[in-house]
Amino acid sequence: MNENPSYRAGRDIVVATVDAMKAELKELIASSAGNLTVDMSGVEMIDSKGLGLLIAASNTLGASERKLRIVGAAPDIVELFRVMRLDRHFEID
Repeated sequence: MNENPSYRAGRDIVVATVDAMKAELKELIASSAGNLTVDMSGVEMIDSKGLGLLIAASNTLGASERKLRIVGAAPDIVELFRVMRLDRHFEID
């Protein structure tokens, strides 16, 4: 079992990609015991469905005392997270 898995989004997190990402994240969360890191390098856009996906992942992890960590996000996406106060739900590096 992977203790602290990481997931590289590698593409925009929008309605067209959320279902596939959701399945991948769900599998990673279920098969690990630690915190989850999402590498957002290369992600240029995130929409409301994408935000919902990250919030749901954070909530799922939080139910078992684990955390979601975001790394490599573009400055405008980091600012969006902060404006929406999502930095209270997950760690942003």
